[in-house]
Amino acid sequence: MNTELKIATRQSYGEELEKLGKENEKIVVLDADLSSATKTNIFAKSFPERFFDMGIAEQNMMSTAAGMATCGDIPYVSTFAVFAAGRAYDQIRNSICYPNLNVKICATHAGVTVGEDGATHQMIEDISLMRTLPNMKVMCTSDDIQTRWAIREIAKIDGPVYLRLCRLASPVIYNENQKFEIGKAIQIGEGTDATIFATGITVSEALKAKELLKNDGIDVRVVDIHTIKPIDKELIIKCARETRKLFSVEDHNIIGGLGSAIAEVLTEEEPKKLKRIGIPDTFGKSGKAMELMQYFGINAENIAKTIKEG
Repeated sequence: MNTELKIATRQSYGEELEKLGKENEKIVVLDADLSSATKTNIFAKSFPERFFDMGIAEQNMMSTAAGMATCGDIPYVSTFAVFAAGRAYDQIRNSICYPNLNVKICATHAGVTVGEDGATHQMIEDISLMRTLPNMKVMCTSDDIQTRWAIREIAKIDGPVYLRLCRLASPVIYNENQKFEIGKAIQIGEGTDATIFATGITVSEALKAKELLKNDGIDVRVVDIHTIKPIDKELIIKCARETRKLFSVEDHNIIGGLGSAIAEVLTEEEPKKLKRIGIPDTFGKSGKAMELMQYFGINAENIAKTIKEG
């Protein structure tokens, strides 16, 4: 992991989307008056005829994207996660998922790491909302390399995808040779004392925690679950059998998110205790991103502390 090189996954999204637009004329992009923040303005500059600023009208944007998909376009739809998954939920459910249309919802500024914007803009329920929708695939990428792969890969899927992206710049974890596959998590390390399942921005924190624990003689493995639906049942079962303790960590409500998804697999396939680390049943707060990660206990130091105590 390159802790010195940090790139926000929303930036990776904007840059790779513009490259994809050069290769595929079916790609169209819709945004809800936030293109400078979601970074779709990079695409808009190169392809103004294929970029549509829908204004502060997220529900209309989702319905328009659905219509475009019926005409053979591949719409990439962007706004903050709180507006995408929350304000436009009905349109995603009935106009996109029910007819199984080819719309890619790339939602930025997810989780408490939105920071100073506060509780109203900190979407910590979106994974829960999106993964319960039939036909929807749900992804949450952890670094620049993985995000660029995901942007291209979801264009190959015929059907709706929800891709969760972050505002905060995060370390680059992977190199250009790393192989990814939708629905297949990535195991980092062979430690048998514990498994830390993580997604998105918490993957880098889990890797830092892994190093902290090593100093205490505790050998853990980290599993990057970039695809939350469909989830990698096989790897979860493997880790449950090979490691003594299981932990999940996420920048999301512990109800309905990554931890819940893993617990569902364990309950049915390999019953074992799982400690969920994430946002408790509460709303976020206004503050600096890293301070909020510490406050809610999803930073490396708290992950390591929880594992030592667990």
